[in-house]
Amino acid sequence: MNRTHIHRVDVHFGDCDPAGIVFFPNFSRWMDEASGAFFLACGVPPWRELLKDRGIVGTPLLEIHTRFIKPATYGETIEVHTSIEDWAAKTFRHRHIVRRGGDVLCEGTEVRAFVSRHPDDPDRIRAITIPEDIKALCL
Repeated sequence: MNRTHIHRVDVHFGDCDPAGIVFFPNFSRWMDEASGAFFLACGVPPWRELLKDRGIVGTPLLEIHTRFIKPATYGETIEVHTSIEDWAAKTFRHRHIVRRGGDVLCEGTEVRAFVSRHPDDPDRIRAITIPEDIKALCL
């Protein structure tokens, strides 16, 4: 069983379009927030600390897929259930299921890479092997 973290979101009026339905990019924003919250909940230090201590910049997004099932509106609290679906050498796939109570509103996956600054050009980043200690915290 994969470890799952639940990130709660209060939906506000400003998150919605004129029809009162959550504007679709907000689901991506909430999934991104849930990604960071997942690592913190697993005991992984914040990226700024990992940058100072180990040179790890973070986990930028490489690919995203989203399927919308039901709408949400302001005044509701939704939950983003996040787990890691798959690990590769330098990348992983986060799975997000957005729920309102028992209803699934949205499903999404993100492929992300662990990265550090490129040694030849500090303005660039490069994918690195996922540290085993960080992976172990997330299992």
